[in-house]
Amino acid sequence: MRALEVLRQGALTTVQDLGRPGYAHLGVPRSGALDTGAHALANRLLGNPPRAAVLETTLDGVALRALGGPLVVAVTGAPCGVRVCGRAAAWGAPVLLRAGAELEVGRAESGVRSYVAVRGGFAVEPVLGSRSTDLLSGLGPPVLAAGALLPVGAPGPDPVAGVDALAAPGPPSELVLPLRLGPRADWFERESVTGRLLRARYVVSAASNRIGLRTEGPPLARARAGELPSEGMVLGAVQVPPDGRPVVFLADHPVTGGYPVVGVVPPGPALDAAAQARPGAGVRFVEV
Repeated sequence: MRALEVLRQGALTTVQDLGRPGYAHLGVPRSGALDTGAHALANRLLGNPPRAAVLETTLDGVALRALGGPLVVAVTGAPCGVRVCGRAAAWGAPVLLRAGAELEVGRAESGVRSYVAVRGGFAVEPVLGSRSTDLLSGLGPPVLAAGALLPVGAPGPDPVAGVDALAAPGPPSELVLPLRLGPRADWFERESVTGRLLRARYVVSAASNRIGLRTEGPPLARARAGELPSEGMVLGAVQVPPDGRPVVFLADHPVTGGYPVVGVVPPGPALDAAAQARPGAGVRFVEV
């Protein structure tokens, strides 16, 4: 069996693909890779299909050993050192691992999350059509632990590309999030929305995770008392809890919530950048 053995799991390493959309009515979050651009690039470099599962690391990387024959891997996302059997290897390009070779994905030099793809994809058991680990619901494969074996699928017909890595942008020094106001912007004082949310500088909180990017900064003042009945939540929804500080929902977000949503960040490059924003990084909301 072709596989990768986990030698060091890192702070938080999970298997992720494009998630399991379409099950919100059953209470199942979307999940999937937070930085979808980095996920797509890693698979494209290896000739994998777009939905192929990869590893998503957090801050300090992961270490793996190739078993069962030679494998080809690629590392994208947050820039980091890549080493094979102690020797420097390429980041953002295909890398050959011979049987028994050890791959060390190091600490992120900037950004938060790196992505490790293997030609053929990680062939862990799918749940509801996805191999993604969902930290909120517990669906999908468990968080990686040392000693785990990750089976590798058969490679497809597309060749290893080794192109377009230079087109990948680096993690932002300041996160600029386009915001479509609503559906509950009227639950907040107008000055809080126009004078604070859309003008003030927030910073990424250390409490951020795959569920949501939490912010620190001037709280929004409510114009209405009371609470909403629970209603559906979408990827990118900016929910405002009682402390008044916005939370941007990411891939593992709950499918319902009772706090008002002041606006929504559309899926795309801005949410990919949010996946790489470190605690303390600046955040600005811009109305679109």
